[in-house]
Formats: sequence, C-alpha cells, structure tokens
Amino acid sequence: MDTEIKAAVEAGQLTLGIELGSTQIKAELLTRQLQPVAAGTSGWANEFKAGHWTYSLDQVWAGIQAAYAALKAAVEQQSGCQLTHLDAIGISAMMHGYLAFDAADQLLTPFRTWRDNTTGEAARQLSQLFNFNIPQRWSVAHLYQAILNDEAHVDRVAFMTTLAGYVHWQLSGQKVIGVGDASGMFPIDPGTNEYDAMKLVAFDTLPAVQAHHLQLRQILPQPLLAGTPAGHLSKAGAARLDPSGTLAPGAVMAPPEGDAGTGMVATNSVAVNSGNISVGTSAFTMTVLPELPDSWDPAIDIVATPTGQPVAMVHANNCSSDLNAWIGLMGEAIAAVTGETPGDLYQRLFAAVPKADADLGGLLAFANVSGENITQVDQGRPLQVRTSSTQMTLANFMATQLDAAFAPLAVGMEKLHELVTLKASTMVAQGGLFKTPKIAQQVLANALGLPITVMTNASVGGPFGMAVLAQFTAAGGGDLAEYLQSEVFQETTATTLIPEPSGRAAYQHFLARYQKALPLARQAGSLVD
Repeated sequence: MDTEIKAAVEAGQLTLGIELGSTQIKAELLTRQLQPVAAGTSGWANEFKAGHWTYSLDQVWAGIQAAYAALKAAVEQQSGCQLTHLDAIGISAMMHGYLAFDAADQLLTPFRTWRDNTTGEAARQLSQLFNFNIPQRWSVAHLYQAILNDEAHVDRVAFMTTLAGYVHWQLSGQKVIGVGDASGMFPIDPGTNEYDAMKLVAFDTLPAVQAHHLQLRQILPQPLLAGTPAGHLSKAGAARLDPSGTLAPGAVMAPPEGDAGTGMVATNSVAVNSGNISVGTSAFTMTVLPELPDSWDPAIDIVATPTGQPVAMVHANNCSSDLNAWIGLMGEAIAAVTGETPGDLYQRLFAAVPKADADLGGLLAFANVSGENITQVDQGRPLQVRTSSTQMTLANFMATQLDAAFAPLAVGMEKLHELVTLKASTMVAQGGLFKTPKIAQQVLANALGLPITVMTNASVGGPFGMAVLAQFTAAGGGDLAEYLQSEVFQETTATTLIPEPSGRAAYQHFLARYQKALPLARQAGSLVD
C-alpha cells in the first residue's frame, strides 16, 4: 500500500460502497481521489420458500458484516492501520421487491425479492390504471397483490422499502431512498423527482386499497437525488456494520440506490442517450431518455437515473444462473477424472464458443431458473432441447448456453426499438461473464445488434459505483454526469466489439427458433414439479 493511501487510512479520508447483489455482498473502499484501497466479499443465495424467492434479514446482516470484516482485515494487513473513520458511505442493493414493516418497525412478511413472479394480476391492473407499465417486480405490485390476496398483514403496513433502503435506514435511522431505486417502487414524475402525484391518488382510490385505509405516500420512503446528504452513520449503525466496535459513527450517507443506478455510475452512463448493460443472475439494459415516451409496453420499464432522468429499462429475470450451473457440473466432472478443477474453467470452456456451428448443431435451451416476464414464462424450468440428429459438441453446447442466457434480453430490446428511437452509439456492459475477454461480449453484440463496450472494471461495477456516489455526496453534489466524466473516467481503458454479420445472422436464427418454442418453456412449469 503506497504512502498516500496509508495516509488516507490514518486520516479516515475514505469512502465505502456496499452492494447486496443476488449472489454476493461486496464492499469497496476508495480514497477521496477514488483510488481503490481494499475490497471484501461474502457469498449468499436466495431461497424459494412458501412460494416466494427470499433472503432472511439475518442473512443480510451476516453477509454485510462478513464483507466489511474482510475489507477491514485487508486494510489492516496492507497498511498496519486500523479502519476507524470514514468520510462517506453508500448502500446499494437489488432493486424492487417487498419489505413491509409495522408501526413498531417489525418485518411483516419475509422479504419478497425482484425474482418473485407472483404479482401478475396486480401488475396488469395497475398498468392499465396508470397507462404506464408496472412490472411484477415493482414494490407497488407486491403490495397491491397482497391486498388482492387479502393477506392479513396488509392492515398493519406502516412502511415499505427496498433492500438498499432498509439497510440504509438501519445504519442511519433515515427512511429515505435514492430516486433511481424509488423508481422501481412506484412511478416517478421527472418534473418533480417525487412519486407521481396523480398515480398516487389513482392508487389510493382503488376500492380494494380504500378497504384497508391505506395512503401509499405515507408508507413510501422519501426519494432523494444523487449528491443529497441522506443522514449520517449512527452509533447503532456503526456497531451493526462493525460489531468489533472499531468503526466510529458520523460518516455522511449517500441516498441508497439500486443496482441499476450503481451500474449506470460505474459505466459512466447517466447522461441522456447513453446506455449500459448489467449481466449476472439477471440481465438488464438501461437507456437514458430525453423525456418520457408517449406509449408503454409491458416489456419496458420506465425508471430513473440517480439524478431523476427517465430511463428505458429492459429487465430479464434470468441470465447466467443456468450457465453457471452447467459450468459447475463440468467442473465436478473434470475433478472426478483428474482430481482437480482448473481455476480458469470459464475461460477454457468459453474458448470453444467461436468453433460452434452457425445453427448450434440444432441445440436449443431456455435458461429460465425463475419465471420470465419478457417471454411470459410464469415458472422457472431450465430446459435443454435437441433432436435425434443434433450435433452435440462442446462448442455447440457452450454457444447455446450463452445464446440462451441473453435471449430474454434480446426479445425485450426488440420491443424497445419499437417503442422509442435509440440514439445510444454503444452500450457499456458490466458483469462477471466479461472477465473472460471478448467471448461473451461478442455474443452479446451479436444478440442485440449493437456495439458493446467493456471497461476494465467490468466485473466490479456496483460497489465501486456506490462508493463514487457516496464520494459525490461528500464533495457537495452538483452535475453527476460532469463529475463522472471529469473525476472518474477521464482515463478509461475499454474494448468495443461490433456485431459480426455472420454472428448476427446466426443469433437471429437462434432467436427465431427460441421464440417458436416458447410454448414449451411456458408449459414446463405446469408439467414438471
């Protein structure tokens, strides 16, 4: 660790970003000059219980504390100094979902995550009521479905928030939320950067809502723009983050943001007409719009940047989970034969992809570990489909898995092109799949028919983006796009790949077969237990 970083640790001139992703909780520490100091991670997994995808709140805090402890240990090992003070902290997490609390701040029902696919009727009714797409993932859809289901806890709901909003509240005592994360709870009016007042009235006057005497605005967290101070780390919050008691309270807290917002920050994609893609358990594109579109489509979410600018979001519930499972199986097979698993398994297996046949040898796959709204698949049943004449080679199999991982996103992007005219010249992508250079990046470019740029921080993203937002808050806010360009990305190393004509044609052939066979994927949920 160089002397400047050691001095920053000793002075407590540090910014912490924490992100709760679907498979990992990550913490990243930066200096005021945005130099990386240390990082920590902790793995976790969602569970399917009582018909809902969930994480327990005990898991939340065990994971946060483990990630912070790993970061803290790395700092002490490298600098010889204890981590005692921080300038600023930012919390990010998976967007959407349902965390409802009573007047005594007690959780009313286990956390229902973005992955839940149980709110179809509520989403349909609210979309028609608002003339605005309300996806099944959104918090208001979860609440209204609970009302339609006449769930006993509804009469006791006093506060509702997202996962990032919950953690921020516990650390600072403030029931607030970043406007980008808020836009996945309820529609935001870009003219006020508040919840849409007319839509709030429309919701409150629904007969089913009135029967429970609910007023939605009273139970939602307050939206805040990026750069707005959102409280400070409390004494209780410091003890919860660092049970050893070493960390002092007082750090300024940035507005908590969703993983979509931090992804936009980490890829310098908050300006109008810029766009980015996040790839992991789910996959989503974010295209910043100059204004709200005139019409809506159920495959397109309209959310907001951390500064409140409208964004067209195409969100696929499924991406890499099934691919990861197959690579894990192959690793077990290799270990059974050789006694060890290569550490670069993804790179070695992806290397076969360019050798695949143009028609993938006739292979087809559906990577739906959970339900998929874009393709109207209600229940997750991953499928591998082939005929008796299929050419089952490693290259064809691996290429099929990547094609299937990106297929729901490709379907959604086709619908986005029908809704608005996109002006983004390239999409900046981030996610663990891009640790292996170029292979997944090229498949994605071919799938979407767009140039795809990958930065050197492609596999980090979220916690870095949240730490940047925290430092932006500590620095007094301002123009976020200008701040990113001048302070964060002035010297950026990136690789851009354009669609290959043959690869684009091959992917369109795959996608046509995929869409023709969608009835099979839809039926699988009711036929296979």
